[in-house]
Amino acid sequence: MRKLFSTGFTNGSVNFSLFVLRVVFGGLLVTQHGWDKLMKFSSLRYSFPDPLHIGSTASLSLTVFAEVLCSIFLVLGLLTRLAAIPLVITFGVVVFMIKGNAPVSEKELPIMYLAAFIVVLAAGPGKASVDRLMGK
Repeated sequence: MRKLFSTGFTNGSVNFSLFVLRVVFGGLLVTQHGWDKLMKFSSLRYSFPDPLHIGSTASLSLTVFAEVLCSIFLVLGLLTRLAAIPLVITFGVVVFMIKGNAPVSEKELPIMYLAAFIVVLAAGPGKASVDRLMGK
């Protein structure tokens, strides 16, 4: 009971928390959003939002890259901080440009993804990662 109200932490609890954060957010993103965009790429490429004015196909390609490949790298803990950068950029664009004027209730999920990926970018992958096994 004392531990429940403690403000202290252990390295093991931080590493476990980072592992859960990576696997849950990365896994949900690739399975619930990224894979669907990849499978429907040919039909989405002309109608996908283009907030950066680089073309709908390029915007969709970068989004699929982030949501599929970078999410898989995040789950594995492989090149974790590097993989988190496109995810932070993608969700920054969603929150501040695509849904910029929308009420917070419509931006809630992208804000949570953005916050999770910022934490991973700042804190790194933790010990339960391929990065650690590679000595990075």
